[in-house]
Amino acid sequence: MKTQKKQLQFNKVRLRFAPSPTGYLHVGGARTAFYNYLYALKYEGDFIIRVEDTDEARSTKESLVSMIKDMKWLNITWDEGPIDEALNEAGEKGPYLQSLRKDIYKTYLDKLLDSGKAYYCFLTDVELDQQRAEAKKEGRPFRPNSPYRDWPKEKALEKIANGETAALRFRNDLTKETYDFKDLVRGEIKLPANMIGDFVVARSSGTPVYNFVCALDDALMEITHVFRAEEHLNNTLRQLMIMEALDFTPPKYGHLSIMLGEDKQKLSKRHGAASVSEFSDEGYLPEALTNFIALMGWSSVSGKEILSREEMVSEFDASRFNPSAAVFDKEKLKWMNAQYLRALDYKVFWEHMKAFVPKDWSFPTSEEWKKNCFDVLKTSISTFKEALPTLELLRLDGELTLDEKPKEVLSWESSISVIESWQKNLKAHVSEYIGEDEVTNYVNLTKEQTQTKGKHLFMPIRVASIGKAQGIEIKELIPLIPVSELVRRSEVLLK
Repeated sequence: MKTQKKQLQFNKVRLRFAPSPTGYLHVGGARTAFYNYLYALKYEGDFIIRVEDTDEARSTKESLVSMIKDMKWLNITWDEGPIDEALNEAGEKGPYLQSLRKDIYKTYLDKLLDSGKAYYCFLTDVELDQQRAEAKKEGRPFRPNSPYRDWPKEKALEKIANGETAALRFRNDLTKETYDFKDLVRGEIKLPANMIGDFVVARSSGTPVYNFVCALDDALMEITHVFRAEEHLNNTLRQLMIMEALDFTPPKYGHLSIMLGEDKQKLSKRHGAASVSEFSDEGYLPEALTNFIALMGWSSVSGKEILSREEMVSEFDASRFNPSAAVFDKEKLKWMNAQYLRALDYKVFWEHMKAFVPKDWSFPTSEEWKKNCFDVLKTSISTFKEALPTLELLRLDGELTLDEKPKEVLSWESSISVIESWQKNLKAHVSEYIGEDEVTNYVNLTKEQTQTKGKHLFMPIRVASIGKAQGIEIKELIPLIPVSELVRRSEVLLK
């Protein structure tokens, strides 16, 4: 009589992101997390963080804490999993760190053994290498040929009791020709069962391998849908076999497009920033980064590029995925971030800038000045960090640092008289700041007083005001510098 599969009763969709804490959170991983998160929100389901930390040599708490921090910076929230730096957990299907689930894994490995769907294999690495070399020589795919495949469990246990070590192999009896499923991104997929032979589900150390723990955890945590990277498509056949052997219904899989750098190679550190924390440090907004990565493999039905979180949730649908490789265009991201920056309220802008401006820099504190300054900055920057060179020119406590070009300007015969006239006109000004129209008036007055024009008029005034011969128009910057500070700067150059 055929065993009936355990049809788990899902009351709602449940999706997960399962990072390995062996480094930073890559933007590709962030995209995977975001898609699963959006799908869960779209269908009012649960989003779970499960940590694949069975690689004890490379997994670190520091890496996991960093990933949690990056996820929170991206404003991605989850219902179950580790929730803080102490790795406290929320949810009823934990533990959510695989390193804490060893007893669970042993229970189900024993079930595979007892049902005859797995066996102890004593093949050594040397023997496996020999078989691999023979397969290559004969031009056939390598599949392990284990003489221990049909050993009774008791005989294998006797050998283990005598000090031998054995891996645990899944028995692929080729009971069906193909494993078919509808990929949420790529459509109908047929995986021939004979693509693989008997594969390892637990190492000779007793540690279960990735495909086993991934399949089992998806089942026990009642995951209904999985969006994951394209390279995991190769793992799907093994995971389907494991779930079938344990009488679990697999989730629906969607294998996402690969993310490439502009050179069409897989995105990595050599392309510049590749981790979420690096984009945060460079001064990108989390809303812009999530908007950008959402459109790397998925498209809005409206065709819009700037999408609010609410719009993304509303429009999110698996039919809009594109399996073709997505190119990470850094310039496009900067453009998108600039759109988000310009839409900020000036108070929000300055809250963000606190993380980037050195603590010893001093600026005017009035709300009017902050608003006017943001109005000038937002037209010329793409990230918060790009505002720093201009803000440095507006410091109240800084000294003019002159490079070769400003020094050349000061060497012109007429420059000192232009600066003296400019300073005299500034001293006659009665209010704290000069308006943009008044800047033009004072420049024209200096022109009349010195009979100087063109670059010999404008460049000395510019150098005396901001110490730079090029850049943003001085009629935009001078109104942001108190008259007393402008006078002080001129005096420094006249000494």
